[in-house]
Amino acid sequence: MDHSTHHTGTAHDHAAHQANGGHGRESASWGTAAKATLHCLTGCAIGEILGMVIGTALIWGNVQTMILAIALAFVFGYSFTLFAVRRAGLGWKSAVKVSLAADTVSIAVMELVDNGIIALVPGAMDAHLSDTLFWTALLGGFAVAFLITTPVNKWMIGRGKGHAVIHTYH
Repeated sequence: MDHSTHHTGTAHDHAAHQANGGHGRESASWGTAAKATLHCLTGCAIGEILGMVIGTALIWGNVQTMILAIALAFVFGYSFTLFAVRRAGLGWKSAVKVSLAADTVSIAVMELVDNGIIALVPGAMDAHLSDTLFWTALLGGFAVAFLITTPVNKWMIGRGKGHAVIHTYH
């Protein structure tokens, strides 16, 4: 059996992997950055809305509800990445480290922008879940957070940071 073809193919594949998913800098397209931001935004939105619903149901004040919503945004944002890299075969400790490295800045920027907008929109903090103002401010905050966080993620991915650290597990 001729093994020379097999070895050449393996060397070529390894070189391609190093160029595209190695430990150096990655190509940072706007599409890649937008996908990373949307991934993060999905977890943040689920956590934040859940936090608002729980805080409202428990008749908590604005500060307590916002703290819960932000905490759950981080939990859900991290969990999306955590479970994805666990499925790829990473152990729990390593998966947690990768998730923290991949998502912390993105989630923090997103939460700062989104909650800042909610706090600045007159009446939004006191609006109820059934009020249009609540949902308009929240969804508007998510949209602005997406627009501001996407360039941040593009910059980080281009430097091998943020969501770039999980690309080797895809």
